[in-house]
Amino acid sequence: MAGWAADGAGGHRGADRGDLAGAAAYLRQEPGRGATLDTRHQRQLGFVGANLVLTHGAHLLTCLRDDYRWIRFPAHWDLPGGAAEPGETPVECALRELEEEFGLRLSAGRLTGQPFVSVHAPPRASWLFCGTITAAEIAAIRFGDEGQEWRMMPIAEFVAHPRAVPHFRDRVRLVLAGAGCGI
Repeated sequence: MAGWAADGAGGHRGADRGDLAGAAAYLRQEPGRGATLDTRHQRQLGFVGANLVLTHGAHLLTCLRDDYRWIRFPAHWDLPGGAAEPGETPVECALRELEEEFGLRLSAGRLTGQPFVSVHAPPRASWLFCGTITAAEIAAIRFGDEGQEWRMMPIAEFVAHPRAVPHFRDRVRLVLAGAGCGI
């Protein structure tokens, strides 16, 4: 499965319909990186949010969601990320959420991403970015005020965990199988 470069998002005319249609005319190939969207068009498509699959060896950065009945998937293991703010690109959203939730700052060039149809707002897109983190970055994590705890969880445990966010179990399996994110 080809990955989308981290600066890619959305598409031309797709923003009017809320889907990914129209992006193909603005895609270009980057050697070794897959396809990317022309930067002039990266903010045009409304998207729901972005999450990150950050690995270190065979482990995945996860957080245990708060246990409030009014949130989606209370007390489930989740990936870093969240909802987009106005004007953000998908990678900007993912990196902002990572800094807010874990105190980590990564460069966009370390990530590859791809859109998926949003589980909560179809046919709009949600983005999933993949990358690796170092032991020093793990040691530097400063957990924010969302969630109960964080953990570098074995990937195999996450994809089989009964309390992992269901659609992320499947997507983690899919992107790691096709993108070679450190395992």
